Amino acid sequence: AAEQCGILSLAEVHDPEPLERWLGSRDGQRLLVFCDEDAPIADPIAAFAGADRTKGTDVLIGPEGGFAEDERALLLKQPHVVRLALGPRILRADTAAVAALAVVQTALGDWGGQNAR
Repeated sequence: AAEQCGILSLAEVHDPEPLERWLGSRDGQRLLVFCDEDAPIADPIAAFAGADRTKGTDVLIGPEGGFAEDERALLLKQPHVVRLALGPRILRADTAAVAALAVVQTALGDWGGQNAR
């Protein structure tokens, strides 16, 4: 499917691991997008204003019920972070992943917007 669509790279999906371990092992230069129903910017496209995706992008979907306060605080301490709201409805984790990837592709991808490369 990737070849048919002309995709040059595939998303990596890893086994679950503790948040602290994952944050410690990731490249801090990459953009970290984490979905948060308490994000202060409701417009998901506006949340990406000024975001630098040139080093790559990681999209983090939390557990059903959202991130705990200590997890949210840890995520907000990371460099190059975007807090992404996915609308007023609470989504299941599997649905949130698809919605988040669609928003990221719209805001930062190659669908012809002002940020497209």
